[in-house]
Amino acid sequence: MGLAQVVSRVREDIAAARLRDPAARGSLEIGLLYPGLHAIWAHRVWHALWRRRLRFAARAGSQLTRWITGIEIHPGARIGRRFFIDHGMGVVIGETAEVGDDVMLYHGVTLGGRQREGGKRHPTIGDGVAVGAGAKILGPVVIGAHSVVGANAVVTKDAPADSVLVGIPAKARSRRAGEDTRALLAAPEYVI
Repeated sequence: MGLAQVVSRVREDIAAARLRDPAARGSLEIGLLYPGLHAIWAHRVWHALWRRRLRFAARAGSQLTRWITGIEIHPGARIGRRFFIDHGMGVVIGETAEVGDDVMLYHGVTLGGRQREGGKRHPTIGDGVAVGAGAKILGPVVIGAHSVVGANAVVTKDAPADSVLVGIPAKARSRRAGEDTRALLAAPEYVI
């Protein structure tokens, strides 16, 4: 990736943060003070090392990033464009997780595993998904595009596109026309 592409991607990330965070005051503030962006920028470097089989260096770098930001992204995880982590502290993304484009996570989210066997152990998150604070998505489940996972939900089963997932264990229902994603994340329904 050339310098022009890197600069373009950084601008795209900052624009995504401005779009998703109503408290954002400006590009300089976002670029300097948003640990979710710092974590994803560092992850891109560590992921490149991981793909080149420089596994120890990639893991060491990801641990340094975790120490600095409070966000743990395994260097093997595949993450799409315009990914935004709001606040970020306590976010964990496992090695075989796959995250689509335009995904937003809040603090305390875990994209984790449930089994010790090798292979695909972590979730696949579709494009445009929003995951509320404290939610846990566990195992090799697939969350369909444009779904919303409510705060503190525990997801262990696949969900189709345009779903709302709430509860422990989470149950999915279809999104209703005109439902506001931010409202769903801030005040999720705990009974379907």
